[in-house]
Amino acid sequence: ALLGLAIVGILTPRTEAQGVADLVGGLTGGGLVEALTSRIVGLWRTGDIVFLDHVCSFQVKPKLRKLQLYFDGTFWCPGWTPIKGEALTRSNSSVVNKAVQDFLQKALASGLITESEARAWLKQ
Repeated sequence: ALLGLAIVGILTPRTEAQGVADLVGGLTGGGLVEALTSRIVGLWRTGDIVFLDHVCSFQVKPKLRKLQLYFDGTFWCPGWTPIKGEALTRSNSSVVNKAVQDFLQKALASGLITESEARAWLKQ
C-alpha cells in the first residue's frame, strides 16, 4: 500500500501539489490499484506523421527510475529506414521533439536525407 501511495506522489506534477486523499478520492484495495493503473497507462502515447512521403511513428512510454518518472520517446519510419530516434527525459511534453531531433541528426549524418530535401519539406 505504501509503494502505491509513493507512486501516486511521483506521478503528481510538483506544480499541482495535491494530497493523497485528493488523488485517490478515498479509494482502497482494488479501486486504488485500478486508479493507479489508469493514471500510468494514460501517460503512454503513440501516433503517426507523414515525413518526406513516408509514414513515420512515435511512441512515448513512462518509466520509473530510482523512483523518478521519466519519459522514453522513440521515432521511426518503418519501411524506409532502420534509423530510430530516441530520447529519455523527465519532460512528457518535449520527449517526442527530442526523439525526432535525434532521428533527423542520424538521417542527415547517414545521407538518408539531404539538407535541401529537409528545407523543401519545411516549405510545404
